[in-house]
Amino acid sequence: MILNNVKIVGGGDAINITIKGEQIGGIASSPLPAANSDLTLQFEKAFIFPGLINSHDHLDFNLFTPLGDRVYNNYTEWGRHIHKKFRAEIAEVQKIPASLRTEWGIYKNLLCGITTVVNHGARLGKSTDLITVFEKTHCLHSVQFEKRWRIKLNNPFKKNLPVNIHVGEGTDGAAYHEIETLTRWNLLNKKLIGVHAVAMTERQAKKFKAIVWCPQSNYNLLNKTAPVDLLKKRSVLLFGTDSTLTSDWNIWHHLQSARKSHLLDDEMLYKSLTENAAQIWQLNTGKIAAGKEADLVVARTNNGNNSLDVFFGITPDDLLLVMHRGNIRLFDETLLDQLKQVNIRDFSRVYINGIGKYVQGDLPGLMENIRKYQPAAEFPISVTNLLVA
Repeated sequence: MILNNVKIVGGGDAINITIKGEQIGGIASSPLPAANSDLTLQFEKAFIFPGLINSHDHLDFNLFTPLGDRVYNNYTEWGRHIHKKFRAEIAEVQKIPASLRTEWGIYKNLLCGITTVVNHGARLGKSTDLITVFEKTHCLHSVQFEKRWRIKLNNPFKKNLPVNIHVGEGTDGAAYHEIETLTRWNLLNKKLIGVHAVAMTERQAKKFKAIVWCPQSNYNLLNKTAPVDLLKKRSVLLFGTDSTLTSDWNIWHHLQSARKSHLLDDEMLYKSLTENAAQIWQLNTGKIAAGKEADLVVARTNNGNNSLDVFFGITPDDLLLVMHRGNIRLFDETLLDQLKQVNIRDFSRVYINGIGKYVQGDLPGLMENIRKYQPAAEFPISVTNLLVA
């Protein structure tokens, strides 16, 4: 496959990329000739970036609407409150089989240009071709909610796996001391990946391999987020969305909230989604270079600009192509004429803000199956063009 005339985010002139199997084969400054069997896509006013890496999501929680009606001191207070006040709403979503909820969580990420998601929770027990669901971690929920967490943390048979755990999700003393307790009990000096870290200090951050920043979730629950402007000096920063239980489905809204905080510059925020995340999770992605996995996203830019400022202004309807391991998983309706070699029966057509997208798999069928259990379930996409109909 060949992708012609795309600009790298923050780069210079347009480039042309060859895809060989699951990897990027090469990059050239002049248009690449295609063999008879090569699928060639020609773009105009488009830029390309590595598939995003979402370092924190609960895939089976993405059919919830955000729950909570006040500012909380910490996650345990929030958890107790929603299970008491929103018991009926929680039960309504939990009627939907976990497999269907998880599948929608995967599509939620794909529709935003995410090609790798780190799932926080029980292992899925099944594979998916749409995106990479990364589960090569020692996943613990938290100090407060994980039973026998001290024993699990120091399991010698999982010594080489990074520990992925919620920590310091609060604004009070309890959230701060939770971090102290966790690091004190890390007897095997395992690599800690701390999620949220709102109460974390710069001194504490030194004991963590990486911090996953989920600003929108933090603001919604706590009206405060992690001091990542300080934590970045001591640990690697990654970016996560959490689920729709605490935040918006659209990662681009999360990123726009993050920019408004002015806690990170644009380059560091971009790297938290790409090369820094790939480094921490040991993925062969995160950069556009020969030999890297072909996890790539192409988006339209109306004025031909490919700056980071334009990148952070993206919405899901701007995405022209999402490629995962060299395979097209999503494409815009404007590319249909160039994709005659693609078996269109493997894709379903949906609309985002009235713009048609072809997505691999039977997404409308999934939505229909979910509504058998919850007829009122709402989705950010439609199967008909509501803006035209």
